Amino acid sequence: MNATEHARRAYAGNRAPIRTDRGSEYEAFAKVTQKLQAALANAGQEMADASKKIHLKAQTAEAVDLNRRLWSLLAVDVLSDDNLLPEPTRASILSLNEFTRAHSRKVLNGEAEIRPLIEINAAIMRGLSQGRTEP
Repeated sequence: MNATEHARRAYAGNRAPIRTDRGSEYEAFAKVTQKLQAALANAGQEMADASKKIHLKAQTAEAVDLNRRLWSLLAVDVLSDDNLLPEPTRASILSLNEFTRAHSRKVLNGEAEIRPLIEINAAIMRGLSQGRTEP
């Protein structure tokens, strides 16, 4: 076996896709949105057991907090001088961040549903997936 064959075999299995910033953002939103959807699905179930209700509240709080942290990171990135997004897009993201923060408080206080947070994330994911070439 020659050196070329050794090299080909050594790297043959190492074909992981390279992630783009857009792809990484999409994956982050997908993971958070799945948690929000799971919390929503469980919220629709009747639970007589107090420990199950506590678990549901904890699951919802965890999902909402994770979503809030993702949006906070996105807002910090948008405010960075290095961010290349157009100004109107940056302003829209900051506005969505503010809405997400306010709505999250309402969800955690039992004053609002989680569904609008899911819908916003889904819209962002649709935008991020436009022109996406990675899996």
